[in-house]
Amino acid sequence: MDVQVPVASPDEIAAVSAALNSLPDENSALAALWKIYDAEPVRLLRTKQGRSLSRDRYKRAEQFAAMLSPDAPFDWPDFLYSTGIVVQLALSSHLLDVGFPDSWCARYISLHVDRSLAYANVTAFGYDCPETARLMQVLAPYWKWNRRNLMDGKHPDDDGFTPDEVRTLVAALLGHVCQVTGHARSRQRAVRS
Repeated sequence: MDVQVPVASPDEIAAVSAALNSLPDENSALAALWKIYDAEPVRLLRTKQGRSLSRDRYKRAEQFAAMLSPDAPFDWPDFLYSTGIVVQLALSSHLLDVGFPDSWCARYISLHVDRSLAYANVTAFGYDCPETARLMQVLAPYWKWNRRNLMDGKHPDDDGFTPDEVRTLVAALLGHVCQVTGHARSRQRAVRS
């Protein structure tokens, strides 16, 4: 099956080149994020290994997204925790694709999906969706939605999101990751009854 990868405009190519060639001492959005998040600057270098890992992360994001289906067993905190996993896998797919080392992401981004989106957007991800940004704030860091963290019965603020709104935002984000990275979407398999 042929996969069509969208052709980038000259402006998009220039933005990607600038982001990928950013050095820590340059006045760039990437350098600003390193400072904001107190992260060690790193030179972005695209590799075959990073591309392969990126593809694997995207496939895992699709697999975990099945846990968000309306037919899946439902518990709101578990749903939001699973959403954090899906989003982090999807965004890390882009970050690995543009050359962030996996170990760097684990150390400086960890479970902060808001940081993932910020780093993705300064490396030509181009996803300006206020509702998605708001969801990232609700989720970050997504461990806070883990059942073990909720033993006292208090839930963090979900900012009024509904399951359907979250599903819609996550599906759109996955679609955008697929488009930007050029990774093929997995064929949907029929769910056995």
